[in-house]
Amino acid sequence: MAHAPDSALYTQWIELLGWLEAEAASRGLTFEKVADFPDYIYRMERPYDLPTTVMSVAVGVAGQPLLVAAVSPRHVDLKNVSMRLMGGSKHWHLHAGTAGLLEGKRPFTRDRLSVLLDGALRGVA
Repeated sequence: MAHAPDSALYTQWIELLGWLEAEAASRGLTFEKVADFPDYIYRMERPYDLPTTVMSVAVGVAGQPLLVAAVSPRHVDLKNVSMRLMGGSKHWHLHAGTAGLLEGKRPFTRDRLSVLLDGALRGVA
């Protein structure tokens, strides 16, 4: 399988972060940063050249994480975005495509994210 350049993955990660934050807000969920990239934390005085410092985030209910999303750090060879539902076995591995994140060969869209979050919330209720 051909992979898009690393820069595409990090640009698409930024878009996913925006979707996660907006979808969380529309459902009254929390959205918080979990971790920054290690090379951002330890960069000393060097400039940081990725489009974000955020490596992982959590969408939660009443202070408890419901879904955690993270992107691979730069040193990983086959980079991806992972999303995991807490308390369950459901997880997704997304890869950079030419026009956005891919779930296998299928484009991962904001509508797909919305369906996943709705399903997760039904499981919590």
